[in-house]
Amino acid sequence: VQLVESGGGLVQPGGSLTLSCVVSGSTTSLNCMGWFRQPTGKEHEGVASIATGSGNTYYADSVKGRFTISRDNAKNTVYLQMDNLKPEDTAMYYCAADFYNLQLARSYTYWGQGTQVTVS
Repeated sequence: VQLVESGGGLVQPGGSLTLSCVVSGSTTSLNCMGWFRQPTGKEHEGVASIATGSGNTYYADSVKGRFTISRDNAKNTVYLQMDNLKPEDTAMYYCAADFYNLQLARSYTYWGQGTQVTVS
C-alpha cells in the first residue's frame, strides 16, 4: 500500500486548504484512513479519520467544526478540507491507512511521506 499526500502550502490565518491522499496497491482490505500532523519538535497527533465502509468520521477536539475528512472510493482518494486555519495548525500533515478502524490512534500500518502546512 502506498500513500501520497498533496495540497499543503502557506496560507494566512483564517484561510483554507484541501489536502489529498491518493492510495494505491492492495487497498481492498483497508478499513480506515486517517490524517495526522506533527508540529516541529512535537509528537504526531491524530486530526481526523474515516471508516471507509460506513463513512463514520472522527475528529480531534482542536479541529472539530473547522476540518472535514471525506473520501472518494472510486478515486482511492481521501481529502482533508481545512477551514479557518490558525497558526497552531502549522505542521507536517500525514495520511495513514489501516485494516482496522483505529480512529485517531497512532498505530496505523501505512503512512505517507507528508505535506507541509504553514499558517502565517
